[in-house]
Amino acid sequence: MVVICPLCHTPLVKDQSGYTCQNGHHFDRAKQGYTNLLTARSGGQHGDNLEMIRARRDFLEGGYYAPLRDALCHAVATYFPEGGTLLDAGCGECYYTQGVMDLISKKGGKGVGIDISREALRVAGARPSVKDGTLSLFVAGVYEMPIACESVDMVLNFFAPLATEEYARVLRPGGILVMAIPAARHLWALKEVLYDTPKENEVQDFALPHFTFLEENRVTAPFTLTTGASIQALFSMTPYYFRTPKAGREKLSTLTSLSVTGEFHLLIYRKGEISPP
Repeated sequence: MVVICPLCHTPLVKDQSGYTCQNGHHFDRAKQGYTNLLTARSGGQHGDNLEMIRARRDFLEGGYYAPLRDALCHAVATYFPEGGTLLDAGCGECYYTQGVMDLISKKGGKGVGIDISREALRVAGARPSVKDGTLSLFVAGVYEMPIACESVDMVLNFFAPLATEEYARVLRPGGILVMAIPAARHLWALKEVLYDTPKENEVQDFALPHFTFLEENRVTAPFTLTTGASIQALFSMTPYYFRTPKAGREKLSTLTSLSVTGEFHLLIYRKGEISPP
């Protein structure tokens, strides 16, 4: 089992009610299908709230970001090994995870999804792969993952915090990291509504320590939202939701239609650095 006890770091074994380690630490599985591995020192509620999670789920299930999920599935089909283990670090409500699970389960693969938001995993628990047991969900943070060293073949990081050291620790030698990050003009038309002087996203150099950069795919997803509710759903799942001035919020609330384009970089890395010739 790739999941380890957050208290003593020994392997967790699945039982009828949850997971138990050799030292007797037990973690109950919730009725929604996830297991909470946050310890007392982690504090109380973390991550996105239920309103934000439902808004993101509703938006994503509308298919607006389907081109990105399709590009992810193509990368997984190329790099994921037969019978391997996938870790989605910051899986949220598992829109992207489920798309991948539909693919890797046919290869005998298993998946683990972690997210610091219990609300996200309550929603994710309804996914088919959780129901059939091929995807296991755990409440945990990405900077201290309850995952054994060198135990997974692929890590996904889709708009979650970047914990490069942890990804390198849990990946097997030669394992694959797949990341999605927003491009410079991602959702530009939305930003033009929200801000008097919108700024492009800063896109950092693609190089990462402990990894060899393999390829970059630019993905665009143009779409039109035709209701105020769908526009608000998009807005609430973006970082702009927390830092938009009142005037921008009021302007957005008057719209009933918005044409916008999602622009992404899909980045693929292999664990280990290529030695110079």
